[in-house]
Amino acid sequence: MNLPQATDVVPPPSPSADRPPRPAATIVVVRDGAAGIEVLLSRRAERGDHNSGAWVFPGGIVDARDRQSRDCCAGLDDATASARLGLPGNGLDYFVAAVRECFEESGLLFATDASGAPVRLDGKLGAALGTWRGPLHRNERTLGEMCCEFGLTLALDRLAYLSHWLTPLARPKRFDTRFFIAEAPTAQTAAFDGTEMVEQLWLRPPDALARANELKLMTPTQKTLELVGRYATVATLLAWARAPREVALIMPRVAGGSQGLRPVLPDEPAYAELGRIDPAGHGGGCYDIQVGTPVRLSARLIRVSADNGSLMTGPGTNTYLLGGGTRNEWAVIDPGPLDEAHVEAILAAAPGTIRWIFATHTHNDHSPASAPLKARTGALVHGRVADHKEWQDASFAPDVHLRGGERFELPGPEGATTTLRAIHTPGHASNHLCYLLEEEKLLFTGDHVMQLSTVVINPPDGDMAAYIASLRELTELDLDWLAPGHGFLMVQPTLAMEAIVAHRLKREAKVVNALRALGPADADTLLARVYDDVKPQLLAMAMRSLRAHLFKLRDDGAAHEATGRWELTGR
Repeated sequence: MNLPQATDVVPPPSPSADRPPRPAATIVVVRDGAAGIEVLLSRRAERGDHNSGAWVFPGGIVDARDRQSRDCCAGLDDATASARLGLPGNGLDYFVAAVRECFEESGLLFATDASGAPVRLDGKLGAALGTWRGPLHRNERTLGEMCCEFGLTLALDRLAYLSHWLTPLARPKRFDTRFFIAEAPTAQTAAFDGTEMVEQLWLRPPDALARANELKLMTPTQKTLELVGRYATVATLLAWARAPREVALIMPRVAGGSQGLRPVLPDEPAYAELGRIDPAGHGGGCYDIQVGTPVRLSARLIRVSADNGSLMTGPGTNTYLLGGGTRNEWAVIDPGPLDEAHVEAILAAAPGTIRWIFATHTHNDHSPASAPLKARTGALVHGRVADHKEWQDASFAPDVHLRGGERFELPGPEGATTTLRAIHTPGHASNHLCYLLEEEKLLFTGDHVMQLSTVVINPPDGDMAAYIASLRELTELDLDWLAPGHGFLMVQPTLAMEAIVAHRLKREAKVVNALRALGPADADTLLARVYDDVKPQLLAMAMRSLRAHLFKLRDDGAAHEATGRWELTGR
C-alpha cells in the first residue's frame, strides 16, 4: 500500500488533533552479502505526491481485515505481540500487516508449509501464490484465506520489533508505524509488484546512504539504514533487535532553518524546545540558534542569542528577557559579551522597559554587556564578583550583590507574577549563579549546564568538587526545563545533571587509574592518558579540567603533587 513516510515536510494546513494517525507496519528485509549486510529497498511509483519515487522498505496500512488472518499465525499470539509493541491489544495485526505488505510489494513471504518447512516460492506453488498479490493489494482477499487454500502458516516469529515512528503533528495524513526487521526467506527471490513498486535493489546501508539524494531516502529510511549499518552480520543485528530493550517513539517535528523546512528528530538539540513553542507542529520554530533574532519561549520569556559562537561558546551566548505585566517591565538574564550589535538586539527585543539585569557569572561572554545596557536603560545590575580575577570581566560592578537564596517578584503576563530565585552554584566559577523561574519550573543555568558541551572547570576560580556538589543540590529541585547559556531549552533536567556528575566521576576514575598505572607523572603525561578520547584542538581546555580533577583528588586526600609530578597518596 502507498504509505506516506513520517517526514512529509509540506507546510501543514491546520492542526491535527481531530485527525488521529492510522496504524501502519513496515518490514526491513535484510540478508548477508559478500561485503556485509544488504537491505531490500524498493522505489515507489510516481503518484504526484511527496512520497513519489522514494526508495522505501515494504509497508503500509494495518487493514481491519488483517485480524481475520490470526488463525494462520504461528510463533506469536496477540497477547505477546501486544506486549512487545506496548499496546493493550491487537498487536498481532501489525505483524500480519507487515508480512502481507512485504508479500504484496516484494513477493517475499514469511510462512511455512504443512510440514513446518519455510515456504519455497519456486515452481507451481510460487506461480500460484503470485496470483494472490493483486487481490491482496486491492483488499479483495485476505492473507488468511490464501494460507488456508495452500496450507500455509505465517511465520511471525521471524520478525523482530525494530522501531516506532509517528508522523509529525499537523500533517494532512498521519501514520503510527511499527518497523520490524527480518532475514530474507531462503529459496525466495524478491520481485517488485509493478504497481506500487517499480524497481528494487539489494544495497549495503553505507552504499544506500551515499546515494541518499539520488535514491530519495525519507528520514525514517535513512535513520534505519544508519542503524542497520552498525552491524557486520544479520545474526548480530537480529540478536540486538531481539534482546530486551525499550523501543522509543520517534515523532519528528517540522521546523525551518539553514537547510530549509525539514523534520527534526528527538536526538537533535532543538527538538524539545520546538514542542514547547510550536505544539501544533506548524513548522514555525527553528532548528538553528537564531543570532540576534528574538525567540518567544513563553508569554513571559524571550531569548536573544549573541553572534559570538566559537569552540568555547557553542552557537553563541543566550540572553533571556523575562517579564511583561501591565507596566510592561522586563529583566535581562545574562546580558552577554561586549558587542554593540547584541546590545541593540536586546533593546529591540524587549517589549517594554528593562528594569533589572541578572548575571549568572562574569566570564567575558556573559556579563560585559551589563555596563552599556545599564547606561542605556538605568537598570539595576545583580550578581556576584568572582574570588579570582583570571578570565573575569573586570568591568562588572553589581548594584545588588547576591549571595544566593534571594527571591524577586517580577511582572508577569496578564497580571500574573514572575518569581525569580537566585541559587549560588559555584564550580564553573566561584561567583556562578543559576536562577529559578518558579512559575515555569525553569532553571537558567548559565554555564553550569550547557547543551552538547562539557563545562570547563578552570582552577583557581573553578572548583571540581564545588561543581559536582552544586549539580547534586540542583537535582533536588522540582524542575521541568533548563535554559542554558548556550543552546536550546532542555528537558529532563535531573537526568541531564546526573549524567554530568556521572561523566565527571568517570573521568576522575580515569585520572586515578592513570596515576595507579604510571606512578608519579606530570600533568602533560596524565593528559595524554586521561583525555585520549579528546580532539587535539580541545586538549588545552582539557588540561584545565584535568588540573581541577587533580586538585579535587588532592583535597580529598587521594593524591598529592611534588616537584610538578602527581601520584596517589599512600602508594
